[in-house]
Amino acid sequence: MTTTKGTQQIVVLGAGYTGMLAAIRVAGRTRRHGGHVTLVNPSSRFTERLRMHQIATGQSLGDFQIPDVLDGTGADFVQGWATAIDPDAREVTVTTSDGTRVLPYDRLVYALGGKADRAMVPGADEHAHTLDDPAAAARLASRLAEIARTGGTVAVCGAGLTGVEAVTEIAESFPSVRTVLISRDVPGAMMGERARAYLNRALERLHVEVRSGVEITKVLPDAVELSGGEMVHSDATLWTTGVRAAPLAARSGVTTDDHDRIVVDATLRSVSHPSIYAVGDAAAVRQAYGVMHGTCQSGLPTAVHAADAIGGELRGRRPGAFRFGYLHQPVSLGRKDAVIQFTRADDTPRRWHLTGRRAIAYKEFVSSSPMTTYRLSKLFPLPSRALWSRGGRGNPAPRV
Repeated sequence: MTTTKGTQQIVVLGAGYTGMLAAIRVAGRTRRHGGHVTLVNPSSRFTERLRMHQIATGQSLGDFQIPDVLDGTGADFVQGWATAIDPDAREVTVTTSDGTRVLPYDRLVYALGGKADRAMVPGADEHAHTLDDPAAAARLASRLAEIARTGGTVAVCGAGLTGVEAVTEIAESFPSVRTVLISRDVPGAMMGERARAYLNRALERLHVEVRSGVEITKVLPDAVELSGGEMVHSDATLWTTGVRAAPLAARSGVTTDDHDRIVVDATLRSVSHPSIYAVGDAAAVRQAYGVMHGTCQSGLPTAVHAADAIGGELRGRRPGAFRFGYLHQPVSLGRKDAVIQFTRADDTPRRWHLTGRRAIAYKEFVSSSPMTTYRLSKLFPLPSRALWSRGGRGNPAPRV
C-alpha cells in the first residue's frame, strides 16, 4: 500500500542499534528511487543497550536524540508505541501522545528487539529487576544505592555475558555489597579454557560468589529459591537469563518461533509476509550452524542486509541470502578489566584471547557509541564489511 503515487513507504519499528542503522541506511539506499522512511520508537532518546549495566551503577551516558541522529537522511521520526500490525493491509497502528496514527507501508523493518524472559520462573516478573531499558536500569541503580548505604546482597541470575558484565560492574562500584552470581552454567561457559579461567579470577578478585550448576525455581521479594528448596537471600535480584522478543508480531498473525521472534527466510523476509523484514533480536535467523543468538555483533549486519535488500527491490532486484559468522565474545569485567575470546564463525572459541588493558581497549572500541557509524552511513553507504570490527563477518551486501 502506497500513500503517494510513485513513493514507496518504508516503516522501521524500533530505534535500537539495528533499527537506527536500518533506518539511516535504507533512507540512503532508497531516497533516489522513490523511497520514504518513517522510524517509530517510544522514546526520542537513543538507548545504548550494551551499557545498561553502567546506568544501573549510577553512571551517565551520552544523550543522543533520535531526530538529531536522523537529521539529513530524509527519514521521519514518529515517537510512539506500535500497538498493532495489519500485515495484509500493510498498516501499522501507532499510539502517540496526540492519539492514534495508522502508518501504511510497502516494506516494514521489524526491529523491536527483545527483553529478559522473566516468565521462565515464578516470581521473576514481580520481584526481579532487568536491564531492558534505561528506566529499568535507573530503578536498579536507585535500589543499589540504598543497599550500599545499609549493606546487603544482590543476586544476579544468569551467567551469560550480560550477567557477568552486570555482576562485575556492581561488585566494582559497590564493594560493600555482597554479590552472588547464580546460574545453571559456569560463568563464561562459551569461552575457551584460558579466557574462562581469567574471567573466574576476576570474579574472585571482585569477591563475587558464584553458584553454578543450580536451577532457579522461584524469585521471592527477598530471596532466590533453588531446586531442592535452598534459599539465597537477596535484597535485590537482577534477571539476565533468557530473551523473548516483543509480542507484537505474534499478536498480529506473523509467523514467529517459541521466543516470539519472526521466522525469516534466507533473505531476512518473514516466511508468512514477505513485505516484512526482521532484524536483530526480533528475527529467528538460521545459518548453517543453527539459529543465530541475539547480539549487537550479529544484529548490525542484519540491519545492513535488510536495508540493502530493500534498496535492491526498489530497483527490481531480488534480495540475496544473508550469511554471518561470529568473530568474538567481548566481556567487560568492571571499568578496569575485560576479556575477549575470539571465535570461529559458529561462535565456538578459537585459541586466541585478550585480557587486561588490551582487552579494555578492544572492548571499548567494539562497543563504543555507534554514532560514528551512523554519521558515516548518512554521508555514504558503508560496505557491510566495514561493520566487522563492531559486529561479525557478514557477507558482502547486495549491490544496489
